[in-house]
Amino acid sequence: MEKRGEPIRVTRSSMPPFEEYAAMIRPLWDSRWLTNMGDLHQSLEAGLKEFLKAENLSLFTNGHLALEMTLQAFQLKGQVITTPFTFASTTHAIVRNGLTPVFCDIREDDYTLDPEKLEALITEETSAIVPVHVYGNLCQTDAIQEIADRHGLKVIYDAAHTFGVEVNGRSAASFGDASMFSFHATKVYHTIEGGAVAYRDPALAHEINGLKNFGILDEETVALVGGNGKMNEFQAAMGLCNLRHVEQEIEKRRRVYERYRERLSGVDGIRLCPKQPGVKMNYAYMPVVFEGYRLSRDEVFARLTERDIHPRKYFYPCVNAYQCYKDRFSPEDTPIAARISREILTLPMYADLPVETVDEICDIILE
Repeated sequence: MEKRGEPIRVTRSSMPPFEEYAAMIRPLWDSRWLTNMGDLHQSLEAGLKEFLKAENLSLFTNGHLALEMTLQAFQLKGQVITTPFTFASTTHAIVRNGLTPVFCDIREDDYTLDPEKLEALITEETSAIVPVHVYGNLCQTDAIQEIADRHGLKVIYDAAHTFGVEVNGRSAASFGDASMFSFHATKVYHTIEGGAVAYRDPALAHEINGLKNFGILDEETVALVGGNGKMNEFQAAMGLCNLRHVEQEIEKRRRVYERYRERLSGVDGIRLCPKQPGVKMNYAYMPVVFEGYRLSRDEVFARLTERDIHPRKYFYPCVNAYQCYKDRFSPEDTPIAARISREILTLPMYADLPVETVDEICDIILE
């Protein structure tokens, strides 16, 4: 089989024009202020707060530290209910805070935490819920919040996939007590590496911003046991450039997404996510479930990789099937998540993916 000139990856980072980024970072050679909340950092924080309609927002060097330190800032104890159908970071952030994750199964249609299974998992040891908006699909936020309020629990969302997503004009940044966003290079919007947390209570800024700076409050006061989660000026510069173009990038993604749906909708054995009512999407991923299709998920994966097209088994395996947790949890406790993880494939999705390549991918799947 003839090798293609360039492999098709599952994603490809969006980049601003080189000259635009170069102009943004040029003043750094004069100021030599490269980190520690410089001018670009402050500008980006303000810009993202406005774009995401966030009451309060703090930047981080990556999304994982944003989540880990936010959990620390809430001073949680005991058990935290979350989903096993997520990236490793979500559960690792919980465990690294000395908390015990309790896994709730997911919904069949949008793969988010199922609130109908949530309340039965709450015990006297439960202190918080960490749901995950998956592939840009929003959780059942009203139902989750109602349960949390009834039991006096904090709700901290892993919103890594939902940059710019809104429902009926309400931003994903506004739900729960806090929401973590990832600005990793593979995301819809990125700062090379990076992340942020949006939060409701302005008083939380003292803890969050202190924790990301080693707990240092001033030159002579170290009040918290913190770490280093500060975003540097080069990341902030990339973020400011990409923020100018993100709406256009999302529109390009929409065209790719709609072409996939046009080609793959209505095919027996292939299931696509239904569009959520009232939701302004960001077209972050193109997940496809192969359930009863004439080819298994793994067979489709193999056929595509043979053509130098590289989708991703995302998320597989479920977190509660990870080797590092094998003696603590079992995927059998969350059967829907376990099954979906074996059947799902995220197809290549990025702003500059040609429609002709989308057709080639669909042809291989359907041939």
